[in-house]
Amino acid sequence: MKRHQLTSPILATVLATALVAGCSSINLQTHSPSSAAEAVSLAAEESDQQLAQQYLLRSARAFQQQGDHRAARRILRSDALATPLPALQPELDLLSMVSAEALADQGWARQLVVSRARDAFSQYADDEAVRAASLQASLYRQLERPADAALTLMALVDSGLVDNTIPWHNRIWRALKQTSDQTLANLSQQASNYNAQGWLELAALLRSDGDDVNLDRQGRRIRDWQYNWTGHPAAANLPDELRLIASLAQQRPERIALALPLSGTYANAGQAIRDGFLSAFYLDEHRGDTDSDIRVIDTHDLDAKALLAALTEAEPDLIVGPLRKELLTELSRLAPFPVPVLALNYLPDSLQAPEDLYQFGLAAEDEARQIAARLKQDGLGRALVLVPQGDWGSRFEQALQQALSEDEGAVLDVVHYADSDNLRELTANLLGISVSRERAIDVERTIGRNIEFEPRRRQDAEAIVLVAQPMIARQFKPMFAFYYAGDLPVYAPSIVYEGNPDPSRDRDLNAIQLTDLPWILAPDNPFRDATQAAFSNLGGQLGRLFAMGADSYQLTNRLPLLKQMADASLAGQTGQLSMDRQGRVHRQQLWAQFQQGQPVLTTDGGEDEEHQDNEAKQDAAPIN
Repeated sequence: MKRHQLTSPILATVLATALVAGCSSINLQTHSPSSAAEAVSLAAEESDQQLAQQYLLRSARAFQQQGDHRAARRILRSDALATPLPALQPELDLLSMVSAEALADQGWARQLVVSRARDAFSQYADDEAVRAASLQASLYRQLERPADAALTLMALVDSGLVDNTIPWHNRIWRALKQTSDQTLANLSQQASNYNAQGWLELAALLRSDGDDVNLDRQGRRIRDWQYNWTGHPAAANLPDELRLIASLAQQRPERIALALPLSGTYANAGQAIRDGFLSAFYLDEHRGDTDSDIRVIDTHDLDAKALLAALTEAEPDLIVGPLRKELLTELSRLAPFPVPVLALNYLPDSLQAPEDLYQFGLAAEDEARQIAARLKQDGLGRALVLVPQGDWGSRFEQALQQALSEDEGAVLDVVHYADSDNLRELTANLLGISVSRERAIDVERTIGRNIEFEPRRRQDAEAIVLVAQPMIARQFKPMFAFYYAGDLPVYAPSIVYEGNPDPSRDRDLNAIQLTDLPWILAPDNPFRDATQAAFSNLGGQLGRLFAMGADSYQLTNRLPLLKQMADASLAGQTGQLSMDRQGRVHRQQLWAQFQQGQPVLTTDGGEDEEHQDNEAKQDAAPIN
C-alpha cells in the first residue's frame, strides 16, 4: 500500500505525457470528433488557422448529417470561427443557415440575414447556390419577413439556376400572400425589375376585394394578368393555387342535390341549413348567367341505400349532405360515390373517409382547439374544465386535452356534469375547496379543538374552461368567485351564448372570454343583416345552422382548391374555413369577452397589426 502511494505521482506524469503526445499526433485533416466540445478544443490548440477552421467546418457538416444541429451550432458559433478566413466565409454562412433553420433559432437567423444581399447565393456553385437561396428565404419567413423571402426567390428564378420553376413560383406566391398590403405598395413603388413588378401586380390584383373572394372574378383577373404579362416566368407556369383557381372558375357545379332532414326530429335544423344555403345562392352576385339547378331531398326516414338511389336519380354534379352522423356513416360504406359529396357532419375518427367525401360542420373539436391555442397565447398552460355529460362533451374534452398537451399544457382536472347535479358541490370539488375543508377537519380532530379556518382553492390552476349552456353557465360563473377563484380567467365555447343580446341575464357571464361564429360576433355583416330582415327567427342555434348552410353553399365550388392548397382559406359566416388533406373543413372563429352582459369583440392581442407595421417600416431595398 505504501509503495502504491509513492508511485502514483509518477504514473500520473506518464499518463499526462502520453495524453499530450496523443493530442499532438492527431491529424485534423482526417480526425472525426466525438463531440462538439472535442472539436472546439482541438481546433483551439492548432496554430494553423486555416487548418483549424477547415476542421471545424468539416466537423459541423458531419454533425448536421447526423441530425445533431445543436452540436453543429456550438462549433459554428465558436470563437475560432468568429473571424473566418475570407475564402471560408461562404461555407460558414451556408452551414450556419442550415442549422439556424433546423433549430428555428431566430436570434441566429437574424444575425445571418440582417445585412445579407438577396442575391448573395450567386457566390456559390450552381447546386449550392440554389440551396443557399432556399435557406435564406426560409430564414426570412422564420423571421416573419415574407417580402424579403419572396424577393430572394424571385432573384433565384431570374438567375436561371432552376429548371422546374413551378415549385419556386409556389414558394414566391405563399410569401407574397403573407406580405402586408402596405409593404406590397411600398415595394411596387420601388420595383424596377420587370419580373418583380409582375409578381407584385398579381398579388395586388388578387387581394383587392378584401374578404369578398369570388373565384369567377379571380379567375378572370388571373387570365387577364397572363395576357398582359406574357413574358413573365409565372405567366406560363402559374403557381399551383392560381392555376387551380383559374380552372375552377370554369367548373362551378351546375346541378346540386341538397340532402337534409326536412321533417321529423331534425326538421328545424335541416330547414335552417336549407334556408341558409338557398339564401347564399340567391344573394350570390357572382353567379352571373350560370344555369344552376338545386334539388332538395328530405332525408327523413331514408336509409343510406334509399338516399343514394334518390341522389343518383337527380344526376347532380355535387351532393351536399346528409346531416345526421349515423346516416353519413352508413352512406360512407357505399362508396365510391358517383359525384363528390360535401357532408354536413363528420365521420367517427375510426372510419377512413372515401376519396370524394368532404366533411363540414359545427364541430366541437374546432372550438376546443381554438380555446387551447388562446390559452397558449395568453401564457396559460394548466386548466380546470367543466363539460356536460354525453358524446359532445367527451369529444370537446378529448380535443382540448390533446391540443393542450401538444403545447406542453395540461388539463389538471375535469368534471362531467348533468343539469340535475349539485353545481355548488361540483364547483367546490373542482377548485379543491372540499379537500381544503377536509384537511381542516382532520387538524381539528388531531388537536381536539376548533380552529379558525378559511378554505383555499387549489393553486396550480391558471384558467377555467367552462363548457355550458347559458342557464348553467350563469350559475357556475358566480360560484367561481364565491370559492376564491374569481381571479382565474374563464374561457368558453359558443355554447355559452344564446346568440341574442340579453344584458340583464348575461351579467353573470361578465369577463368570460368566448369564441363564436362571425355570424354572431362580427359587427359588420351585410349578409346577416339582409337575411335577418327576411327571416323572423335566426337567433341562437338556428342562426348558427343558417350560417352553416350559407357556408356550405360557398364551399361548393371551392372544395378542390381548399383540399389541394394547404394555405388556402375562405372567410365564411361560421369562421375562417380551411381544409386538411382528408377533406375535413376546419373553422377559425372570432373571440369576444362579456362586458356589461354583452359579448364585445376582441382581437388576438394586436400582434398581427404590430407585425404588419414593423414589416411595412422595413421597406426592403430597391428591387433591381
